[in-house]
Amino acid sequence: MREFDYIVIGGGSGGLASAQRAAEYGARAVVFEHGPLGGTCVNVGCVPKKVMWNAANVAHTIHDAAAFGFDVELRSLDWNALKVSRDAFVTRLNGIYKRNLDNRSVEFVPSHARFKGPREVVDDQGNVYRGAHVLIATGGYPTAPDVPGAGFGITSDGFFALEERPKKVAVVGSGYIAVELGGVLNALGSEVTQFVRYDGVLRSFDTMLGENLMKLMRESGVDIVTGATPTELANDSSLTIVTEDGRRFDGFDCVLWAIGRAPNTESLALDVAGVVTDGLGHVVVDAYQNTNAENVYAVGDVTGKAQLTPVAIAAGRRLSDRIFDGQTDRHLSYENIPTVIFSHPAIGTVGLTESEARLRFGDEAVTIYTSEFVPLEYALSEVRPKTSMKLVTTGEDERIVGCHIIGPGADEMLQGFAVAVTMGARKNDLDNTVAIHPTSAEEIVTMR
Repeated sequence: MREFDYIVIGGGSGGLASAQRAAEYGARAVVFEHGPLGGTCVNVGCVPKKVMWNAANVAHTIHDAAAFGFDVELRSLDWNALKVSRDAFVTRLNGIYKRNLDNRSVEFVPSHARFKGPREVVDDQGNVYRGAHVLIATGGYPTAPDVPGAGFGITSDGFFALEERPKKVAVVGSGYIAVELGGVLNALGSEVTQFVRYDGVLRSFDTMLGENLMKLMRESGVDIVTGATPTELANDSSLTIVTEDGRRFDGFDCVLWAIGRAPNTESLALDVAGVVTDGLGHVVVDAYQNTNAENVYAVGDVTGKAQLTPVAIAAGRRLSDRIFDGQTDRHLSYENIPTVIFSHPAIGTVGLTESEARLRFGDEAVTIYTSEFVPLEYALSEVRPKTSMKLVTTGEDERIVGCHIIGPGADEMLQGFAVAVTMGARKNDLDNTVAIHPTSAEEIVTMR
C-alpha cells in the first residue's frame, strides 16, 4: 500500500487544479485519470468547442466581407483538415498538463480508481493507495434519451469525433450545449433542425436571452421545432425522429442528443467509502466541498453545482488552500458566477435573472434597464442583427444584481462587468464611468 497526503480521482480541470495547488504547499499528491488529461473541457468540451466556434465566426466573416468591398467567396470547408488541426492542438494541451504535474512532483497514475475503504482506493492493476485526504473530481458525461434507436444518434462527445461535416442535422435539446453546437453546424454549412421540448431555448436563463437567441437562430437558417419530445429514432435510408405527438421528421444523416449530462460516479464504489449521492448520482457536498465522509471531498461537475470549468478550478484551488495552507474559511461562493454561451451571437450573463430578482426582492424593489441596437460591425451589412442588453438592479441605491448581454463581443465584455457585479457596483457607478466609443460595451454604462 502506498501513502499520500492527497489522492485526487479525476484528471480534469478541478482535480488537476486542486492537486497542483496542494503540491505547492508541500503535499504529496497523486492524480488518477484513465483518459487523456484535461477532462471534458480540454478534450470534448470548452477548448475544441471554442475552436469550432472560431471557425464558424470565420465563415460569418467571409459571408459578410462583400459588404465591405471584398471580392471573396466561401466555396468549401475541409472539415477533416479542421478536425486534424483541432485534435493536434488538444493533444498538445494533454502534454502540457502532464508536464505541469511533473513540474510540481504530482504523481500521475493512468488508471481508473475506485474506493476500497475509507480514504483507500485501488487502481486497475489492483494496487492500493491510502490518502490522508481524498478528492472526487470525476466530472460527468453527456446522456442520450431512453428511447428506441437512441444509439443511432451521437452526443457532444460524438460531435468531436465526426470525420466530415454532416449535411442535415437534428440537434435535440434547448440548453447551452444544444444551441452552441447547433449554431456551429449551421454556420459551417449544415442544414440544422433544432428540437426543443417546450416553447423556447435557454429556459433557465433570463427570458430576454432565450427569446432573442431563438429569433436570431431562425433568421440565420436554423429550423426550430417546439413542443417536440422524441420517442423514437428510426434508421432506414436516413435517420427519422418520431415525436410524442406523432410527428415524423426524416432525412437526417446525423442526430445529436444535447439533453443533459450525468455524473461519473457509478464505477467509484462510493458506498464502500460511505459517500452519499443524490437521486441523480451527484456527490453531495457542503459549502466547503466536504462530503459526508471524513476528509473526502468533491468538486466540479460530479457535484452537479454550476457545471463550468472555472468553477471546478476555483473550488479545487480553494479546497487545497483550506486543507494544506490553513486558510480555514477558504471556499468558493457560488453567487454571481459569470458564464458565456458560445452561440451565434454569443451570450454573456452574470447574477440574477429578472424573474429571480423579482421573486427574491419583490417587484417594487427591482428596476430594469435595457438597451437594443445594431452593433457597428453590421453597419454596412444587408442583415443587421441587434444586440440586446439588460441590467437588473435592486433597492434605492440600485445595486446591480444581474447583467445579461446577447450580441457580438458579449463573451469578452462580460468578464469586466462580472467583476463590477461581484464587487457590489451600483447603477450610479456605471453612470459615472466614461464610455469607450464606438463599442457595444459602452451601452452598459450609458443606459437610462
